[in-house]
Amino acid sequence: MFPLLRSYTLARSVIPYLRRMSTQTIAVLNESELKPGEMKQVAFGSGQILLSKLGEKIHATSAYCTHYGAPLAKGVLTSDGRVVCPWHGACFSVCTGDIEDAPAPDAIHSFQTRVSDGKIYVTADPASTEKDNKSRRPTLQASYAEGGEKGVLIIGGGSAAFQAVESLREHGYKGAITIVSKELYAPIDRTKLSKALITDASKLEWRNAADLKIKYGVTLRTGVEVTSVDLKSKKVQLKGSNEPLGYQKLIIASGGVPRRLPIEGVDFKNVFTFRDIQDSTNVDAAAKEGANVVVIGSSFISMELAAAMSKRKLASLHVIGMESVPFERVLGKEVGAALMKFHESQGVKFHMNSKVDKIVAKNDDSTLAAGVAVNGETLPADFVIMGVGVAPATKFLEGSGIPLEKDGAVKVDEFLAVQGLPSGVSDVYAVGDIASYPQVTGDYARIEHWNVAGNHGRHVGKVIAGQRQPFTKVPVFWSAQGQQLRYCGLGHDFQEVIVQGDLDALKFIAYYVKDEKVVAVASMQNDPVVSKASELMRLGLMPSAENIRKGADILSIDISTPSVSKLE
Repeated sequence: MFPLLRSYTLARSVIPYLRRMSTQTIAVLNESELKPGEMKQVAFGSGQILLSKLGEKIHATSAYCTHYGAPLAKGVLTSDGRVVCPWHGACFSVCTGDIEDAPAPDAIHSFQTRVSDGKIYVTADPASTEKDNKSRRPTLQASYAEGGEKGVLIIGGGSAAFQAVESLREHGYKGAITIVSKELYAPIDRTKLSKALITDASKLEWRNAADLKIKYGVTLRTGVEVTSVDLKSKKVQLKGSNEPLGYQKLIIASGGVPRRLPIEGVDFKNVFTFRDIQDSTNVDAAAKEGANVVVIGSSFISMELAAAMSKRKLASLHVIGMESVPFERVLGKEVGAALMKFHESQGVKFHMNSKVDKIVAKNDDSTLAAGVAVNGETLPADFVIMGVGVAPATKFLEGSGIPLEKDGAVKVDEFLAVQGLPSGVSDVYAVGDIASYPQVTGDYARIEHWNVAGNHGRHVGKVIAGQRQPFTKVPVFWSAQGQQLRYCGLGHDFQEVIVQGDLDALKFIAYYVKDEKVVAVASMQNDPVVSKASELMRLGLMPSAENIRKGADILSIDISTPSVSKLE
């Protein structure tokens, strides 16, 4: 064993002893004040803990989500022991503190409880109850191999890769793990790029390369491009290398490639797409006070960038979209119009139902854009952002024997294993933006959500580690649109939108209905509605459209006790 790993193993054996020496047992609440199915945040010395009661069993854990620090007591508790963050869908076990769903990057602490003389006592290290110490060290249930064994090879360094590593180790995988990534840094919180234009990768990394190596036994190779996959020999070829990499099990998590419209001027130097740190750096440098900006596309990424740039005192900020309002296909016209109205109040000028004719060059430099021609006029542009979606990054798989869909997606089964492989080939998985997978409805979908990629990674880690179960997560995403937009759903094919609340104030709940069933829910300033909706969908307990029209409050539906029944 390497010296660092030996030291880490020794530390893991010593730390529990030291923690026992520093623990305290404190009465935190009267037993009568915590009802079955309830959660309460209570003080523990100078810190805080979360109490949960399932049946007659009382559990105590960290009080805050390890993702962005949301108070878990304001989230959702289920009868099968899940507590869901009220903000972004991260989920933990109240029994063990283990991660249940992404985007949680770390597990939470779990503390011992007992009841005596009508009071609830909790035994914990006070330091572990402080908000800045809410994360529990990885369990790493198995000692892992170091070198020699080929193990798992992950192509791609995004959300799915990071969560796959965490899940593999947490669920007992002992083999070697290697990540090969085109990006120059460890897996980052990519969601912050378009919301805050962060340019320093070290501020976004979930784990740095040293942590991945020492704590998880992962070899991270950055700035590396895979050019081909040989399924029969179980090897991948790297660009510029004569030595292929071998594997026992392959996870393809290569993500997406930003699309560029086939129009004149698309390759000008100041026409940017948006995906990684370099893209964020380009936009951050160009979005100076007094600049003229044109955004082509009214996608979530485009509009998050518009929201971020509108605070910079630009000379002009134009958005060109093909729909009648932004997000029309996903959120419907009413919600899209309300969000469009907000962005207009921030100085954004929209050109909807429009198609770009061309990007116009500067008179004195034919390599730079000076404007965008649309609807018979030319909008001035010191730079242009093209936010028109991404394509699956799967070109390197052509000729490998892995079938590709028309759009470049890889079709997988309910265990996220690639379908249609040559005879005798197995142990190949595809996750994240490239994967067309069966949802719980039976419909196949390729979903470009951060949480979907993360949960794909977590699930495939479990499958490889021996816990073979179908993937059944309900997709969740969020977006900064003046207020925080939350969304969960099983497809964008809806026939009706039922809106409760005030769209103009961006304080609403929107229910999306198909064949009288609620298939998706969006909200603003109504947490934890979407977290609750995602669990209702998972459990098959979402009220009918008729009940929603009658004003049903989904937060009042009990899913935290075993006797729950479906509301028809």
